[in-house]
Amino acid sequence: MKEATGELNMTVVTVVAIAAVAAFFYAFVWPNIQNSIKANTYCATAQCSDCQDKGNGSQVCNSCQAYDENGDATWEGKCTFKN
Repeated sequence: MKEATGELNMTVVTVVAIAAVAAFFYAFVWPNIQNSIKANTYCATAQCSDCQDKGNGSQVCNSCQAYDENGDATWEGKCTFKN
């Protein structure tokens, strides 16, 4: 009986550890991934101004806007481009 209890405790510890890692991922890592994907998608079609050359073929634009098919602004943000 002791052996079965020990295995159950180890299973509970494993499940709790996996849940903690998943919670950390969804709370801190996943939002950054989503924001990066969204910015890359919008920056591909954005109209930008206030751009500065950062050297090494990269450029940062502080004022970018993406528009939908009706011409309405759907996103505003900062874009980084590499040549």
